[in-house]
Amino acid sequence: MWCRVQYPGHMKTLTIDYDEGLPLAMGETPAEFENEARFLLVLKLFELGKISAGKAAELAGLTKPAFLWKASDLGVPVVRPDDELLAAEFENA
Repeated sequence: MWCRVQYPGHMKTLTIDYDEGLPLAMGETPAEFENEARFLLVLKLFELGKISAGKAAELAGLTKPAFLWKASDLGVPVVRPDDELLAAEFENA
């Protein structure tokens, strides 16, 4: 599998080996499997706070709203309240 990510002026390629039967076992074509793997990688980076939603969407080849919708469908929180907002919520509880 390969994942091509483009940045202005920079391009890196990440190569990940996988068994050629894996996509078929998952009921996917190799292209579908590779796109899903790329999406799940950027989703995890977003979930860990390593990249923004905008950057994650760009890397996944989606619009930002589409990325956020898909992330939410998979149970990944798309809103991260800061300490001030949380404190205000608990004061008003």
